[in-house]
Amino acid sequence: MPKIIEDRLIEEFKDREYFTREDLLEFYRYFEPDLKEGTFGWRIYDLKDKNIIRTLKRGLYVISYKPKYKPEISPELIKITKRITDKFEDAKHCIWETEWLNEFSQHQSSRRIILIEIEKDFIESLYYELKDSSRNELYLNPDDKAYDFYIAESDNPVIIKKLITRSPIARRSEKRVKFYTPLLEKILVDLFAEDRLFYYLQGSELMHIYENAISNYAINFTKLFSYAKRRERDQDIKQFMTNHMYHLVKDIIE
Repeated sequence: MPKIIEDRLIEEFKDREYFTREDLLEFYRYFEPDLKEGTFGWRIYDLKDKNIIRTLKRGLYVISYKPKYKPEISPELIKITKRITDKFEDAKHCIWETEWLNEFSQHQSSRRIILIEIEKDFIESLYYELKDSSRNELYLNPDDKAYDFYIAESDNPVIIKKLITRSPIARRSEKRVKFYTPLLEKILVDLFAEDRLFYYLQGSELMHIYENAISNYAINFTKLFSYAKRRERDQDIKQFMTNHMYHLVKDIIE
């Protein structure tokens, strides 16, 4: 796609709160009257891939001024991911740590939880693989009692759980290690859905995290609400956003 067309598109839509798929089609057909629907679909894909536009929800877009979320990976996470990928190369997984949330939260927490999610057939094998090499306290599929009596008292626990199918995750590569981390959409939903685990990040702290994440990074709300629906919390999260940050999501939540 010629850059001059991309520049015209940015100029045309940059001041709009949002624009529709039909608006984009009308724009392109000014330059390409015979543009076919299939080709137009690839135009949209190309714009999103170049981070020129981003999706608010299905068929609704904005010009993308916000960066994609890509947190720093700590040496300890790299060490763990290398063990995972060496032993379970074909298993879909994701790994992250709660230290990432200090970027969004009002109060900085010294508490650090490492969360690993992996396909259910590999959960126990991964647990025993890491148990022999990790100095952290490991918890396999912890229940409410474990959260309340053990994990709450642990400074740096590692939690291993089943990865929910079709979770929003992305592949990354650091230090020649290829692994998966959760997208910001997944993290936001999990913070809301797992209030026992993330008890210290609820209430006003959760509001700060959501507001700062939505304000500072590109969020795909279709992915967010789709994953929230699989966790049976989509309506609760929509109500939470409506109650506490309506100015940020008024054009997204129907």
